Amino acid sequence: MLSCSLRRVGAGLGAATATALAVVVATPLGGVAAPTATHTAAAGDAARWLAGEYADGILPGPFGGADWGLTIDGVLALAATGVDASTRQAATAQIAANVRSYNSYDDWGIEGFTDGGATAKLLYAASAAGGDPTDFGGWDLRAETLSLISGADTGHQHGRITSRTTEASGQDPSNTFDQSFALLGLARSGGAPQETADFLVRQQCAAGGFRLYPDADGAPSASCDAQSNATLDVDSTAMAVQALLASGADGADDAAQRGAQWLAAQQRADGSFGGSGPTSGANSNSTGLAGQALAAAGRDSEAKRAAEALAALQINTGNGGAAATEAGAIAYNTDALTEAVGAGITDNLRDQWRRATAQALLGLAQVPLGRIGLDPPPTGGPTPSASASPTPTGSPTPTASPTPSTPPTPTDPPTASATPSLSPSDTPSTPVATPTVSTSPVAGGPGRLPTTGVAIGGYVLTALLLVGGGAVLLVLGRRRAT
Repeated sequence: MLSCSLRRVGAGLGAATATALAVVVATPLGGVAAPTATHTAAAGDAARWLAGEYADGILPGPFGGADWGLTIDGVLALAATGVDASTRQAATAQIAANVRSYNSYDDWGIEGFTDGGATAKLLYAASAAGGDPTDFGGWDLRAETLSLISGADTGHQHGRITSRTTEASGQDPSNTFDQSFALLGLARSGGAPQETADFLVRQQCAAGGFRLYPDADGAPSASCDAQSNATLDVDSTAMAVQALLASGADGADDAAQRGAQWLAAQQRADGSFGGSGPTSGANSNSTGLAGQALAAAGRDSEAKRAAEALAALQINTGNGGAAATEAGAIAYNTDALTEAVGAGITDNLRDQWRRATAQALLGLAQVPLGRIGLDPPPTGGPTPSASASPTPTGSPTPTASPTPSTPPTPTDPPTASATPSLSPSDTPSTPVATPTVSTSPVAGGPGRLPTTGVAIGGYVLTALLLVGGGAVLLVLGRRRAT
C-alpha cells in the first residue's frame, strides 16, 4: 500500500521579494487558490437549491424512485459547500442503508452481481461524507473494492476495478470514471495500491488526455496509445487528473499535470468545456468537472474562467424570468437556460437540472474531491465530517441484501451495459425516453477529487531567502494529505 500523502516538487523563479510574499499570503493552505467571493456565494446558492430537491434524504431519478448515484452526487455537492448538514446527514444515512440497491441487481432478484464502479463510488462517498468506509451500513467498502481489483495474472489489466458476477461475461463495463473513483476511494480510506494508479495512467494518451473506455473493439486494450482510434474525453480526463493528484502513487503527479495541460487546451473562448460524443457541446457538467480539476492542479486562471462560464448559466432572481423561484439552479447549457427563463423548470426537465447543478457547482466551489470532508468548505460552513452520522442503526449486514426504502423503478431486470453514461451521476444529463440501468456508474460525481496542499514552510523559507539575499525561488513544495 502506498502512503496517503503526495509531495510534488517543482521549480520556479521569484522575480521579487514582494511577489514571493504575496504568493505566501494569497495561497491558502489547501494549495488551491480560493475561488472568488462571488463564485463561492454562487456555489452555496446552487447547493441550497439542490438540497431543496431532496425528499426524505433521496434525490429521485427521471422516472421516479431513488436514484442512488445522483443522491451521492448531491451529498458530495452539499459537503463541498458546507450547506444543509441535516439534509446531508439524512441522505448519507439513506445511501448507507441501500448499498446493495446501488451496487447490485439484488432488488430485481438477480443475485451474485457486484458493480465495481458503483462500489468504488460508494467507498469514496463514505470517506468524503465522514463515514467509516470499513463499516458503511454494515459493509466494508474498502475490502470490497480491493477484492474487485484485477490481479497480477491479468496482464495489462492488472489494477483495474471490475465487476463481479456469477454469469459468464465478456467485456467488463468499468471505465475511467470507475477507475478514478476506485483510486480516490482507496487513497481516502487508507492508501491505494500502486497498480490502481498505474492502470489509470495507461488510459492516458501521449497528447495528455484520457480515454473513457479501457477497451477497444470489444476487448481490453493495453493502453490509450495502443488504441489507434481512441477518443480523448474532457470528463474522464478531469476525473483522472483529480484521482491521480490525490493518490500518492509514483508517477501519478506528472501524469496529472499533463492531463491538466491537455484540459486547458480544450477550454473554449468563453471558459466552457464540452465532453465527447453526445456531450461534445459546451455544457455545465463538463465545465464543472474540468474547472474543478484545473483548480486542483493549480491552474487558477483557467479554473476562474470555467467558474465564470458556470455562473453565466445559473438562475438568479434577476435573470430567472419564469424560473426566478428556482434561484441557484445551474442549467446544462444555454438552450436549457433560455427555455427555463421562458417556461420555468418543467417536471420533465427537472432531473436534468439536478444533475447539472450537482456537478457544475463543484467548478464554482473549487474544492477538489480529494479534500471534500477534510477541509472547511469555502462557504464557511462546518466541516462536512463534523456532524455526519452516516451509518443508521439496524443497517444491513454484508451477507444480506437490504430492502430498499423505495422500490426499484425498472419493471424488468437490468441488462449490463458496456456503454455507461457520460454524466458523473450515472445517467445522462439530457432527458432520456426510456429507463436504462448501467452497471457502471460513470459518476463523475460531483464532489471534487484531490486538492493539493501547499507546504507553507517552503514558501516561508523562500521568502526569507529572497529578503536576505535576493535569491530566486527554487523550490515550491506541494503536499497532498488525505
